[in-house]
Amino acid sequence: MELIEKATILHYHRHRIQEFSDTVKSLGWKAEESQLKRFEVLSRVADLNGRSIMDIGCGRGDLKGFLDRRVSGIAYIGIDQMPEFIEEAGARHGHLPNTHFYQTDFSTAELPMVDYVIASGALGYRCENRAYYSEVIAKMYASASRALAFNMLDAMSFPDHPLLVGHNAEEVETFCNSLSPRVELIRGYLDDDFTIFMYREPC
Repeated sequence: MELIEKATILHYHRHRIQEFSDTVKSLGWKAEESQLKRFEVLSRVADLNGRSIMDIGCGRGDLKGFLDRRVSGIAYIGIDQMPEFIEEAGARHGHLPNTHFYQTDFSTAELPMVDYVIASGALGYRCENRAYYSEVIAKMYASASRALAFNMLDAMSFPDHPLLVGHNAEEVETFCNSLSPRVELIRGYLDDDFTIFMYREPC
């Protein structure tokens, strides 16, 4: 992703922070319900109790709060390039044990190895380099010792947008199958979204 594309994303979210304050709309979600639905699907990747989890594009750490209400004993790392989001995430959750937030560009940073990598919304931004998405998926998968779970906007139903972009689910699934012995494609939970699980072990 080019520098100007990254700057456009930062500008977009800073504008939404001014307009929507600390609501989920500052993150780009339509409503809290759609964010929670995505979290519900992503968390089905496995039994996450007692596991280490890296949240790519963590925003304000909303996934951390979601998981804490459902699982226990997790070690959590949240990564986001927006300093405002990381500051808010740290204020909300940074005091909790085994919880760390880092402000960095996940596409260029050296990522640690964890049990599960989860990315909600991180691959929704438009990029002229179409190889960017497959490169990031491969990078995230390389950091997951058990599985990667991520979602993307569905090109079949997501309308044309100046900043966000939909993807062909079958093409993404085919690429993921080239890396993982077990891939699951999940649809139907939202009109314009799909989720993929990439496991290290076959069925």
